[in-house]
Order: sequence, then C-alpha cells, then structure tokens
Amino acid sequence: MGLLSSVLGVFGFGIGTSVGLVIGYYMFIYFLPTDVKDPKIRPLIEEDSKTLQRLLPEIPLWVKNPDFDRVDWLNKFIENMWPYLDTAICTTARNIAKPIISEQIPKYKIQSVEFETLTLGTLPPTFQGMKVYVTDEKELIMEPAFKLAGNPNIIIAVKAFGLKATVQVVDLQVFAVPRITLKPLLNVFPCFANICVSLMEKPHVDFGLKLLGADVMAIPGLYRFVQELIKDQVAKMYLWPKALEVQIMDPTQAMKKPVGILDVKVLRAMKLKKKDLLGKSDPYVKLKLTEEKLNAKKTTVKHSNLNPEWNEDFNFVVKDPNTQALEINVHDWDQIGTHEKMGMNVVPLKDLTPDEPKVLTLDLLKNMDPNDPQNEKSRGQLVMEVLYKPFKEDEIPNDIDDCSMVQKAPEGTPAGGGLLVVIVHEAEDIEGKYHTNPHVRLLFRGEERKTKRVKKSRDPRWEDEFQFMVDEPPTNDKIHVEVISTSSRIGLLHPKESLGYVTINLADVVSNRRINEKYHLIDSKNGRIQIEMQWRTSS
Repeated sequence: MGLLSSVLGVFGFGIGTSVGLVIGYYMFIYFLPTDVKDPKIRPLIEEDSKTLQRLLPEIPLWVKNPDFDRVDWLNKFIENMWPYLDTAICTTARNIAKPIISEQIPKYKIQSVEFETLTLGTLPPTFQGMKVYVTDEKELIMEPAFKLAGNPNIIIAVKAFGLKATVQVVDLQVFAVPRITLKPLLNVFPCFANICVSLMEKPHVDFGLKLLGADVMAIPGLYRFVQELIKDQVAKMYLWPKALEVQIMDPTQAMKKPVGILDVKVLRAMKLKKKDLLGKSDPYVKLKLTEEKLNAKKTTVKHSNLNPEWNEDFNFVVKDPNTQALEINVHDWDQIGTHEKMGMNVVPLKDLTPDEPKVLTLDLLKNMDPNDPQNEKSRGQLVMEVLYKPFKEDEIPNDIDDCSMVQKAPEGTPAGGGLLVVIVHEAEDIEGKYHTNPHVRLLFRGEERKTKRVKKSRDPRWEDEFQFMVDEPPTNDKIHVEVISTSSRIGLLHPKESLGYVTINLADVVSNRRINEKYHLIDSKNGRIQIEMQWRTSS
C-alpha cells in the first residue's frame, strides 16, 4: 500500500506541475493589457529627468562620451555588405560548430544535432561608437560599442531515441562593448600576429526560443533565468582580463631577422636535353630561397647551347638555415609562349657547412618526389658553388631588404661598365581599338628587344628579362618602352597598333642600383606597366 501511494504521489506531482505550467502560460498570454495607446512625440527639452534617464541607453556612446568616435562609415559599409557577410558568417559558424557538436552528442545519447536553417536576418549590426587606446607597446587596442537587434532565423533539429524536435531562435538582441587588441604589431602583412577579444562588462542578450512552435521564453521565470545564465557563462570566459585569443600568424616566424648571407655561383650545365624543334635549347637558371615571397633570381639566357657556362654570382639573405632551402629550376627560354621547364633540384641549407665553399654537381629532376619513376630519366646536370656565411653578433643588421640586393655582373663585363637588366613584369588596363594582343618593345641605344606576345589580354603578364652590356654607366641615357598589339588574323587592315609608351631615365637606376615601379603609359587611357631595372657591376 505504501508503494502504491508513493507511485500515485509522484504521478500526481508530475501531472500537477505540467497543468500548472500550462495554466500559468495561458494566463500570462491572455491577461496582457489591450488598451495600448500610440506613443506621443515631444521635444527632448520638454521631458523630465526620469524620462531622460530612460532614454540614455538608446543614445549612441559618441554623444554621451567624447572619447568615443563616430564610425558611420563602418556602419554604411556593413549595411551594404551584410547579405554577403551574413552568408560568410553563417557558413563559418556551421563549420566551427559541426566538429564540436559531433564530439559532444555521444555523451548525451543524442543521435544528431543539425542546423536546418541558419541566417542572421536582414538587419545588420551597428556600431554606436569606437574608442581607440594609444600605448607604448606594439599593440592596437579598440573598444567598439556593438549592437545587434536582428531578425534571425535559426532552426536546430535534434534527434534522439527515434524522435525529432526542432528549436528555433528568433528576435535576437545583443549589446556588448568588447575590447579588441591586435598584438604584437609587425612589419609583415597583415601587420599583427594575434587578435585578443575580451568584454569590459556583461553583455545584454535577449532572444526568443520556440520549441515545437511554442514560445518557451514566455514561461514565467524562465526568461530571466536563461538571460542571467548566459551573461554569467560568457562573463566567466571572456570578461576582462580574460580574453579569447586567436592567432593569425606565428610572430616568431614573422619577426625573424637575417642571420647570414648565401653566396651562389652558377658555373655551368652539362648534357641538357633538346627542347626546341628547330634547334637545341636556350637554357637559363632560376634561383629562389624557400619561405620567401620575393621573385626568383635568374641567370642570363644561353641560346642554342646544351652545355652552357654562366659563371654568374647571386646573393640571398638567410633567416633560418635549419628550415630554408635553395630551389633551382632550369628553363628553356622561348620567344613565344611559356618557358618550358628542363629540370630542378633543391639544396637544404642545413646540409652546408658555414664559411666553407662547396661545389655541387646536381642531377636535374622532374620533381622532388623520390618515388616518381620519371626522375630516373636523365635530364642533365648543373654545377654550382655555394657558400653560407653566417653573421657574427656584431654584424647582424637591424633591417635588411633582400629586394635591394643586386648581384654582381658576370665575368667579362667591361671595366668601368656594367650590365643593365630590364625585367618586364606585367601591364594592366591596356586596350586596343581593333585588337589587344600585346607585347613589349624595348629600345636602348639603338638596340631593340621584344617580349613574347600575349593573346587577347588587357592585363598581360610577361616576366621576361633582357640584358644590355654597356661600357659605361648609362647615367644620361633613356630607355623607350612601348606596348604594341599585333593582329592574330592574316590581313593588311590594322595589323599593328600602339597601346601606349613611356620613356624612362636611367640615372635613378644607376644611383639606386635597382628600381621596380609601375609607369603610366602615354597615349593610353588607364594603362600602366610594371618594369624592374637593375644596374649590375663587377665591384
């Protein structure tokens, strides 16, 4: 009898609690006041002090606090970009939440939790103002006043024990003042290594939660409980001085300083393979250090030669000899089309003994895959001399720009003269009246050189290098650069037209040893061309 009364008591308690919640819910809904009047609009000066105090939270921070700046431009930008930002943010949220949910649901015997719908709505967030702090450290501190009062549609489907339930989040409101710190500041893009986000006060979070179509947050007492719970949990994790830290890049890698110089002398190649149909090959060598974003350095082109000799010197700034390597690629130069690859190899710097010259004879490979059977095919050999010279403690430079280093002129350069190197990189926004198949024509001291032709391109890229040996520095000389389009059709009607030209004084090249600039083309509406020039001497 005692057991039966206990069971009936528990059963009665469950029924009574459920009936009480349902009655309370409907009383809360149906006893709301119905005599709601339209608001009256009056000038602010006519309001009393209590009304002003109620309005203060709605006034932007840049009005109340002079140290907050207006950011209307940012709000306008977000408003125009919001359809795209909404999609990007929701996609990122899905990708981040998916592995976390997959890891957690087995603990609660839940089959799956998925986003059926995820959108933040059509109303973008706004920034009520922004405060920026200036410190003596290498950091940037910002405090934006963030406000989101949107109309999101977030539907989460939960499957467990063969049943499916949907939870919908609506009418989301978030007010917060996060502190965003970018540190440390670097001289490498994006110019900072970490983003630290913390909250200066508990955020205001308000939202509606529908379970099986019913507004759960309308249950008396539940709304305030959930709101305070969220505030407390977020505050425990991110309330200042606690912070969420996101690493953008490794600061130790970005702040690496030069530790030495790698001297490379390309001596000769042997037994190269024929690549041209009507001749031999026109080989040249490209050299590049790994972990560097700088352009590769090139030797001169040796025309119709399968056993070329260069004897050309190059220098590279080394920042980490334990991880960096020298990449060597041999190409066959072609006046038309792309330059065909003849072979490659890699020299790890950790294999070099400091301050000890080493002559290497490298077999040219197709790639660096040791299991590729095509690497067994003979492609010739390359002979080069390398020397790694680490800096001593008193020799380490504070700042060194690898781009400004210009290698020496090859052997046989006239005394007092030098080698003028012209690299035609690319052009942009060029357009012909009849056709746009551009190539570049260089004219220096009566000598003419041409790049390959690029078909049907307003933004062509050539990356062609030309060299002029001169007996004396061209201080008072000029080089004429002209972009020309030639017709791809056979005929006499408009076979060639000029797309623009520029004449460059070479005095700056001689004095600076190297320049790399974009020049506006004369007789072109918006066309520009990027030309790099180097003045190499034997000293």
